[in-house]
Amino acid sequence: MDDTAAALDPAAMLAVALEEARTGRAEGGVPVGAALFGPDGRLLGRGRNRRVQDGDPAAHGETSAFRAAGRLRGYGDTTMVTTLSPCWFCSGLVRQFGIGAVVIGEARTFQGGHEWLAGFGVRVTVLDDPECVALMRDFIAARPDLWEEDIGR
Repeated sequence: MDDTAAALDPAAMLAVALEEARTGRAEGGVPVGAALFGPDGRLLGRGRNRRVQDGDPAAHGETSAFRAAGRLRGYGDTTMVTTLSPCWFCSGLVRQFGIGAVVIGEARTFQGGHEWLAGFGVRVTVLDDPECVALMRDFIAARPDLWEEDIGR
């Protein structure tokens, strides 16, 4: 995908995160992907949950995308797109750096901190994307042990 093709279209932005989630699944990891976009829809960074692949408990999809974006002067006009409602760790990242908007593929299989973020003025959009739901349901059914580890249970 061209790095400006998303142009703030939620479905186009989610496609980038979904590609990352599929890659993570193929690598044997947790299938959560994310991407950070600028105010013009330009892709700033993309990533996936790499906790298993890297042996790093902090390598969540959102943190990977955030790191890939590099340093910015401010994040208020950026949009974090993630295939799954962000956990408290990733919600904290959004809050800490003032990311202005979060687009979420699905929040059925996991209710993270997106309502908390909305309470602080973050613009939250939940797409309820069927592919995101199926991806997580299939993963949870196949690897409940890894899922429980990933969400800290």
